Amino acid sequence: MADMRKPTVTVRVPASTSNLGPGLDTLGIALKLHNHVSLRESDAPDIEPVNTSHEAVSMAREAAAAFFTRSKVKPHGFQFEIKGDVPVAAGLGSSVTVRLGIVYGLNEINGRPLADHAILDLVTELERHPDNCAPALFGGFVVAGVIGGTVRHRRFNVPATLKFVCCLPPVEVPTEKSRALLPRQVSLRDAVENLNRVALMTAVFASGDFSLLRGLFDDRLHQPYRKKLMPQLDTTIAAGVEAGALGGWLSGSGAAVICLTEQKEKTVAEAMASVVSGAKTQILVADNDGTRVRR
Repeated sequence: MADMRKPTVTVRVPASTSNLGPGLDTLGIALKLHNHVSLRESDAPDIEPVNTSHEAVSMAREAAAAFFTRSKVKPHGFQFEIKGDVPVAAGLGSSVTVRLGIVYGLNEINGRPLADHAILDLVTELERHPDNCAPALFGGFVVAGVIGGTVRHRRFNVPATLKFVCCLPPVEVPTEKSRALLPRQVSLRDAVENLNRVALMTAVFASGDFSLLRGLFDDRLHQPYRKKLMPQLDTTIAAGVEAGALGGWLSGSGAAVICLTEQKEKTVAEAMASVVSGAKTQILVADNDGTRVRR
């Protein structure tokens, strides 16, 4: 990127796993797997992507327009490039890394007109729910919801003793396609069962007694329907639990499956991978820092 005199910034945004089973559109955890979004203000009237996919350019354009409208900063052109390790269409918040990275970076080079809570509101509007955006921005385990038109959240640090074993099948699952499978109505019994588990899970992450997480990742609102795109979901989780994990879930809308464990993480990874042909596994820990700037 040319012209070093122009304001420039690189934003590191963590991946995130959302829902955690029953916490649909509500719970999320940031993970130590990152994308880096580099921006430099330019004299051009439009954005100038560098080695960036068409989908990412479209998201960046939308995020920039939203930032300029919300912040009332005079629109300007900029160059940007996205590098990193967060896979696309895997349920690990890749779209958030782009949208949040662009908004956060533009906010930084324009003198921070938006506070963090305003950035959260803005990116949540772009994403339509806060379960990936809130942990990606603030780090850790986050409970978030849109209350009265703004996002209200609470976060808690997650210790490195908790390992997130990610099993990534060799397929991509677009969020729109996965979300289209969800029912318009659910039974009261299913809703109550999810509420029980979400409340208990939140209390566990707040208190730190993680052994109590066992059995709390069951879901009745979205995973049973999304299994059409990931038919080996239940057997993959069961293999991880049998190998020692506390439980597991479909990460976001998929296709990644995550098992949480305090022990035998390599054994858990091997067990999960044995179920899904061609799957890759990665053992991750939580990112408690959230989005950070590197100049």
